Amino acid sequence: MPPSNNNGTPHHCPLTCNSAADHFVKSVVPRTQSYLLRLLEPQFSQVELTAHIHYAALAISNFASQTSERHNVPEVEAATSPEVLLNPLTIARNENEKVLIEPSVNSIRVSIRIKQADEIENILVHKFTRFLTQRAEAFFILRRKPVKGYDISFLITNFHTEAMLKHKLVDFIIEFMEEVDKEISEMKLFLNARARFVAESFLTPFD
Repeated sequence: MPPSNNNGTPHHCPLTCNSAADHFVKSVVPRTQSYLLRLLEPQFSQVELTAHIHYAALAISNFASQTSERHNVPEVEAATSPEVLLNPLTIARNENEKVLIEPSVNSIRVSIRIKQADEIENILVHKFTRFLTQRAEAFFILRRKPVKGYDISFLITNFHTEAMLKHKLVDFIIEFMEEVDKEISEMKLFLNARARFVAESFLTPFD
């Protein structure tokens, strides 16, 4: 039986909106396809990740808590009703590069483990993600504390999908991943250049 509002009106599952999904695949996927094709190839493509997130987001609907009267909580966070949790999906290139998608009837959580090839990247990722999560309220869907084992997490609820465009939410997550990867690479290059400059300056008097 489909979930219903507090007034008893049944919800229609948004997954039946094939036209919206088709529009998303045609408009959003081409813009973001290059990033994960480069970052996560060959295990999965940008199309696959974007489609999985989008279809899960389309399935989100208003669902009253079954344990607290007159409350609506993200079931993927509360985990008090196992029957409303959908199968989680992990898309990984290796242990250091993966995305976890956890859908439920009224929310979806997307967790990202950013590539960390060496100790410098470990430090940069930790500092950068900490800086972002301390300002989570400015990003609306960013969680202050990521899921254990991941560097950053997003939580999309039915309130977000009702107030914002679904494909824009997905687009934001993909572009966020791309920008974080770019920023980490640029900071590492700057740090290495600075280290070379300091080393050369220190060794100059000994020439």
